[in-house]
Amino acid sequence: QLQACGGGLVPAGGSLRLSCRASGTIFSINDMNWYRQAPGKQRELVAAITSGGWLNYADSVKGRFTISRDNAKNTVYLQMNSLKPEDTAVYYCNARIIQTGDRGALDAWGQGTQVTVSS
Repeated sequence: QLQACGGGLVPAGGSLRLSCRASGTIFSINDMNWYRQAPGKQRELVAAITSGGWLNYADSVKGRFTISRDNAKNTVYLQMNSLKPEDTAVYYCNARIIQTGDRGALDAWGQGTQVTVSS
């Protein structure tokens, strides 16, 4: 349902742009989020965007990361600038999908994309 891409290896101070596209039986999408999980740590919310455009960021990424969405493409983006080694993690997209017909709501997760920032 969710396909994420855009991860990679970058030096500290560099930039990456992640994208995540939803597909399937979609009527609408409510919240779209990015999480990350570093080795040995719990998964944490990085950034969130509602269908109305309300934004929320983790304190550790404020001013460096920007979340956005293209509703026509069912896609959420995460622009990451001024990357630091501590941003190294697997990044996961998440979306609350309202499905067509009687299928109800779905809490969908992408497969994860690795971001590695070298010092």
